[in-house]
Amino acid sequence: MSFRRIFAYPLYLLVRILIAVVQAVRIETCVGWCRTAAWLMWDVVRMRRSLVEENIAQAFPHLSQRERDDIGRRMWLHLLTMICEIAHAPRKIHATNWRKYVKLVRGREFVSALLLNRPRVLVTAHFGNFEVAGLMSGLLGISTFTVTRTLENKYLDDYVIRFRELNWQFILPKEGSANDADTVLKNNGALALLGDQHAGKKGCWVDFFGRPASCHKALALFTLLSNAPMILLYCKRSHAPLHFELGLADIADPQALPPDRTDVRTLTQWYNRVLEDEIRKAPDQYWWLHRRWRDPPQKQEKARRASQAKAA
Repeated sequence: MSFRRIFAYPLYLLVRILIAVVQAVRIETCVGWCRTAAWLMWDVVRMRRSLVEENIAQAFPHLSQRERDDIGRRMWLHLLTMICEIAHAPRKIHATNWRKYVKLVRGREFVSALLLNRPRVLVTAHFGNFEVAGLMSGLLGISTFTVTRTLENKYLDDYVIRFRELNWQFILPKEGSANDADTVLKNNGALALLGDQHAGKKGCWVDFFGRPASCHKALALFTLLSNAPMILLYCKRSHAPLHFELGLADIADPQALPPDRTDVRTLTQWYNRVLEDEIRKAPDQYWWLHRRWRDPPQKQEKARRASQAKAA
């Protein structure tokens, strides 16, 4: 039996205890703890700091070192606060009071797009509190099927899935669910995906914050082959913890696509630009610690530069 399997259940119990403690205190108290923990993670432990600094410098080369450090420190505050919000949200945000916590931006367009009697592809990123976006879709009366990565710890994975499926959100594993995803779209369902995950050497390479990034081709293919509008959304923290702005960033409808987004590469580049624009508005709420950018193979980089030159 492996080391991870031996400690899987004790780790699960520890997480459950920590979540219980977080749920037992006010969200404001949790944020106070998170401020101290964020300082420790950035200034003392320096966890993945070199990677975060490199990513932020790539995205915002015009900022000073002090300003980039501030984004990195506030990113840790955001991530830790996000965990506390996830623990509190199901108990605090309900169908009768969600307006107290969530403000809809372009709400009429957003809800109308979600309620279309057609297949829909919902795309967001590791930005803001995307877990609350899934919770809110159910409170708005919209059932979604979300593609997520399966956790190695089975106990934690089952626990996270139970949370995510509280309000008509159903989980599809990232590996081996292609047929299920096709079935969802064929039945005019809503398929939700994160659009900023690294897809490896065989992915579709486009620009993201001025640097080549590999994206999964499936997102664009789902839209183009299923006649499914691609709905780009975000859910970011607004003026206080547990208060959010849920908004529509943009829509690409395959029935009326402009010439600059009619194939996999151009559509993929388009949604990355839209996500990038939203992240720039609140850069501390993006996950700068994950390895979004990796060196592209020479062939893909050459094709990407040729495509850029053609567009110019």
